[in-house]
Amino acid sequence: MRYAIILWGFLLFSACNWSTAKEEKTQELVLEEIQAIDWDDVDQYPLFDDCEEIVTKEERKKCFMETLLTHFSMSLQEAGFELQEEVKDTILVDFIMEDNGSITLMNIHNDEKINAQLPNFRDQIEKCLQNMPRIAPALKRGIPVSAKFRIPIVLSSR
Repeated sequence: MRYAIILWGFLLFSACNWSTAKEEKTQELVLEEIQAIDWDDVDQYPLFDDCEEIVTKEERKKCFMETLLTHFSMSLQEAGFELQEEVKDTILVDFIMEDNGSITLMNIHNDEKINAQLPNFRDQIEKCLQNMPRIAPALKRGIPVSAKFRIPIVLSSR
């Protein structure tokens, strides 16, 4: 009986070590998996309804960007901005596609000359972003994520 109690105690202590080793191994595997993820790229770019049938990632990205630029172009043409002076410049618009599908304007990179000639330009860009057709968010490992984008808007007066 004495040997049975000693054997049982030994097994009890060693069983605790087994679970600790499993937890450490699990933590190591999780850390390796996290380090293997490319955090600078998404698995699937945000999708407009028109782009859902496209299969490859690069084609979906191209469809997303083309649809986005077409929407911006049409919205800015409808606004009817007119430049007083001759200008040939590129404005960069930074925005975030949130994980819930909403869009947040971050920044507009332009110079003071453009600000002076187009004082309502930022308001029009915000309006354009808010009137965007429905967009499904970007996905990373099947989970909706926020993604930052920058689009160029070329201004040229004739």
